[in-house]
Amino acid sequence: MGAALLRVTSVLLLVVSLMSGFAVQAGAQPPYQLEGQVLQGSLVFGKTVPGSRVYQDGQALRISAAGDFLLGFTRDAPPTSQLRIELPAGEVVEQTLEVGARAYDIQRIDGLPQGKVTPRSKEDLARIRRDGAAVKKARARDDDRQDFLHGFQWPVMGPITGVYGSQRILNGEPRRPHFGVDVAAPVGTPVRAPAPGIVTLADADQFFSGGTLIIDHGHKLSSSFLHLSKLHVKVGDRVEQGELIAEVGATGRVTGAHLDWRMNLRERRIDPELLVPPMPVTASAGQ
Repeated sequence: MGAALLRVTSVLLLVVSLMSGFAVQAGAQPPYQLEGQVLQGSLVFGKTVPGSRVYQDGQALRISAAGDFLLGFTRDAPPTSQLRIELPAGEVVEQTLEVGARAYDIQRIDGLPQGKVTPRSKEDLARIRRDGAAVKKARARDDDRQDFLHGFQWPVMGPITGVYGSQRILNGEPRRPHFGVDVAAPVGTPVRAPAPGIVTLADADQFFSGGTLIIDHGHKLSSSFLHLSKLHVKVGDRVEQGELIAEVGATGRVTGAHLDWRMNLRERRIDPELLVPPMPVTASAGQ
């Protein structure tokens, strides 16, 4: 016979008991723990028996020495996702995750410089390619830090003016969806690290995003901060949660001062707003 196989079905909010010394038996609880909402754009924190191998939709995931791992779901993730855990003793656990669907807004933004909406010059296009390569390199870092276990907080407070997943209409032209959360704040407002990490990109002037920072939180989970007016850290710096990293600006493709906070898990773009408490009412009102 092959390896023992256990199949279980998830619910939207997963908190499954972790059992050490697990033996696959009928009716036994699975030897892992998943915490978070399983829906489009979400991040789920996992823990299993140390020494296991974990896969999401066939992709091998990094797992820490303590058994921690991360699952991510894209904006348009299909209705199900397959989790496979190969335990050290040889048993195999498989779970079909039911992924909740989301409805996304349509956001119209007018008044942008047309050259930032439809760049055409060779110089601009070459710069965009260079920026993209730098961002890709910054997000390629993959190590076993678990800075994400500290949890996340808002990097800046203020009215939310743009949300993850919204379809953007720029100067009347349909463009790619928005993959971050926009928080309006005056130029110069302090931006603080939402979680500990290491700075992998610090660029004062990218074509679309202006002043841009990327912080890696471990396991290829990263935060990006766009449209900054001033950077207070450099590549290679380690930052702690709440540390001053930058200042809000109005650089790049914008119509006003704000912070665009984005997050990526490996190649999957996830929604930062799902990882923090609701924005306080006074901050949302701009008070």
